[in-house]
Amino acid sequence: MSARLILLGAPGAGKGTQAAKLAERLGVPAISTGDIFRANIKGGTELGKLAQEYSSRGELVPDEVTDSMVRDRLAEADAAEGFLLDGYPRNTAQVSALDATLTDAGVSLDVALEITVDPEVVVPRLLKRAEIEGREDDTEPVIRRRLDVYAEETAPISGLYAARGLLVQVDGIGEVDEVTERLLAAIEPKLG
Repeated sequence: MSARLILLGAPGAGKGTQAAKLAERLGVPAISTGDIFRANIKGGTELGKLAQEYSSRGELVPDEVTDSMVRDRLAEADAAEGFLLDGYPRNTAQVSALDATLTDAGVSLDVALEITVDPEVVVPRLLKRAEIEGREDDTEPVIRRRLDVYAEETAPISGLYAARGLLVQVDGIGEVDEVTERLLAAIEPKLG
């Protein structure tokens, strides 16, 4: 079964955890932009050097660089029959770039899966994670700001995919395996 999907969700929604579980169950690679950045930086690629320049200054990597890295990753053999993109696209310009990449490859997206969470549940979760991982800069005001930024940037993306009939929203609160089963059940009708 081929499956080409993107995974959307606010910080703390469980995207990383669910991306790995879904990819394994669907038999496709989970592709995280963070992992792509790290692999290109570690490999010393031209794109990696560019990404390193921006991240070392504390700046976001520009869309063109991110788009190129994702395009290169989707061209790899393991993604030929499908993929799960985690953390991309992050804005409407990246949606357009992904559309062009998929059109050039002669394939289309099956589903845009959004894990929804109540901020009042996710803020304590992120504060706990910050405590465990020693993320001193992850204070409640910072976390709430990240959630606001996510909502501002992602609402248009969700809207675009909803208009195309590709958006599926699933509640991300619950036990990990329970949420995985809920996600799989929700996307099954969209997969060929």
